Amino acid sequence: MLCIWWDMKGVIYFELLYINQTITANVYSQQLQRLNEVLCQKRPALANQKAVILLHDNSRPHVAQLTQQKIEQLEWEVLPHPPWSPDLAPSDCHLFLSLRNYLCNKHYEDFDELKLDLAAFFESKPSSFYRRGIELLSERWANVVENNGDYIVH
Repeated sequence: MLCIWWDMKGVIYFELLYINQTITANVYSQQLQRLNEVLCQKRPALANQKAVILLHDNSRPHVAQLTQQKIEQLEWEVLPHPPWSPDLAPSDCHLFLSLRNYLCNKHYEDFDELKLDLAAFFESKPSSFYRRGIELLSERWANVVENNGDYIVH
C-alpha cells in the first residue's frame, strides 16, 4: 500500500507498507509524526507557521481519537471530508491516475527497487503537475456533489 502526502510543489513524503500491513490509528499517527519531521526539512516556512491543512478521508484510522490527538498536537487543520465519499481523496485521482499509467506492465525484483522507481516518478513530475491537481480540487468537489458522491462519472 502506498501512503503519500503532497502539496502544490510536489510529493512531501511517502511510505510503502509491506504486504499484509494495515493502517491503524497507531501506524497513521506515527506516519503523521514522520511527515511533520520531513515537512520541517522540505517546507520549513509551512511547518513553522503551523499552516498545515490536511485532507484525508474518514477511514477509521484517520478519525480515531489517537489520530485526532496527534493532529491537535501538531496544530494542523483538517479539511472536512463528506461522509458519503469513497475512500479515495479527490486529489489522489490526479496523482494516482498518472502513477497507474506509469506503473502499467512494470515488474519489480524487490521492495527497494519499487521505492526507488516511485521516488523517480514523483521527482519527474513538474511542480505544475502537482499545482494543477490541487487547483482541480474545487472543480472535483463540485462534480462529486453534482453526481451524488461519484468521483468518476462513467
